[in-house]
This record gives sequence, C-alpha cells and structure tokens, in this order.
Amino acid sequence: MTASLRLEKVTPDNVLAACRLAVRPDQEHFVAPVARSLAEAYVQPDIAWPRLIFDGEQLVGFVMAFFEVRFNPDDPNDRPRSGLWRLAIAAGEQGRGYGRFAVKSVCEEIRRRGQMRATVTWKPGENGPEQFYLRLGFLPTGEKSEDELVGELDLTGA
Repeated sequence: MTASLRLEKVTPDNVLAACRLAVRPDQEHFVAPVARSLAEAYVQPDIAWPRLIFDGEQLVGFVMAFFEVRFNPDDPNDRPRSGLWRLAIAAGEQGRGYGRFAVKSVCEEIRRRGQMRATVTWKPGENGPEQFYLRLGFLPTGEKSEDELVGELDLTGA
C-alpha cells in the first residue's frame, strides 16, 4: 500500500471506469456490481456515500458507506446505524491493503459524523469477505439483514 491512496467522488469523468470495475469471478455473488451500487446511491442520496479508491492514478476499488439507517424500520428498538454498504476491490488488486484502507476511511467518516460504531453485513460462504471483516475487528452481532450476517466495530477506542 502506498501513500498515494485516496478516495474520490464518482464523477462524469470516472463513472464508466467505476462501472467496469470487477471483483474475481468467484466473488461476484458476494457483492453487487458497482453500477447497481451507484443506482442505489442515486435514489438514496441522503444516506449513501459512494467513493472510488485510487492508488495514484489507478482505480483499484469502490466503497460505499451508509449513514443513519435502521435495518428494521418497523422495530422501534432498532437503532440507527452507519457503516460499510459495499466494498469491491478489483480482481487483480486484492491483498494489497486497499480494502483495509477503504474500511478505515469509512470508519473515519462515521466518527467525523459523530457515530461511534460501524456496521457491516456479509454473505457467508467460501471466498467471501467474512474473515476479512473479522480480522479488522468487526464482531458478529447475531443479527441478520436479509440473507447477510451483521457485524459491528466499536470506534470509541479505534
């Protein structure tokens, strides 16, 4: 990982490159394509925070956070959450610290917005992201969001 890592907003100049970004074929069922994520961000601009991950001039990934969302709006005890909605690192770029950088950046944005807990969901399965999130300190909550497991990271000491 280099010092030239940065997150950038999706713009008219980089949106096509973003939509071409692809994870490894064996991971495609774990994360939605970037185009779908951008469509979801477009219709939910108050909660979605999509960003591209660059290393120098090279696009290496996509991350999208969410802010102040209730997983179960029908449950009055379900507290608002903020966290990682999508993470996709390009197939040839995995294992270089880009995902870790993206998660750290999302957690910094969550803290900047006054929250002290980051949430993530993942589909369980071989070649899935579960071990990655566990290594970063996310702990399973025992909850599910649709067919995905929910994990949380306490940001008070991070």
